[in-house]
Amino acid sequence: MIKAIWNNIFVDTYNKIEAEKSTSKQLDKKAITIFIVVAFSLVFIQYLGNISFLVNTLDNLGLGGFYSAVQSNFPNIRLFQLAYWVTILITFYLIIPLFIIKVIFKDKLSAYGLSPKGFFKNYKTYVVFFLFMVPLILLVSTTESFQYKYPFYNPKEESLWPNFIIWQCLYLVQFFALEFFFRGFMIHGLKKQFGFYSIFIMMIPYVMIHFQKPMPETIGAIFAGIVLGSLSLKSRSIWLGVAIHYSVAITMDLAALWQKGYL
Repeated sequence: MIKAIWNNIFVDTYNKIEAEKSTSKQLDKKAITIFIVVAFSLVFIQYLGNISFLVNTLDNLGLGGFYSAVQSNFPNIRLFQLAYWVTILITFYLIIPLFIIKVIFKDKLSAYGLSPKGFFKNYKTYVVFFLFMVPLILLVSTTESFQYKYPFYNPKEESLWPNFIIWQCLYLVQFFALEFFFRGFMIHGLKKQFGFYSIFIMMIPYVMIHFQKPMPETIGAIFAGIVLGSLSLKSRSIWLGVAIHYSVAITMDLAALWQKGYL
């Protein structure tokens, strides 16, 4: 069974994608554009996504009162900060790449993994990976570092409704944007030039965005990046990755809440 999964996800995908790889030796402007957009996007997310950086910048510009006025309309400060963070991610993971694809490249969005057809053809793979991850999550959820980090939105003394549910909706959209950026924009944008190796090009920055998380999760991101990248190439769709990623994420949040006695 393991050999069949290996051949199905990796070997067959490698052979198929390598056969489609471009043999042109000319300068690939699309690949260069993707590399530059990815680099700038990650820089802006790192800095603009930090609420403290935003506050300090606005204060230096004499606009600190504007931030205070906006935040005052949100009674829950933590949810406001997370909503701001997700907005930055959506901007640079999703909106800007979509603009590049449609306006600069003039390509179809379906060519970058947005078609759901591949998910329905490979949904059994999703079930297998999710069932594999559940016991690992339950095991790791007992550690102090895990409980300190998760859930991102900690309800504390309040009920789970509505703020925790609102956060989960934002969380899902964030994962869609993330999957599109790494497993759609990067992989499908680079596969003609780099073939199967576009997975490993994508995997490096994907791992780096996990550097502030617990070490086991960061190491796991190496393997997750490779597997999710392979599934995206195989199915030509990011939706398997979205489903796996969010299912694992919400399971982690629920496991953390359970360990803390909220459930």
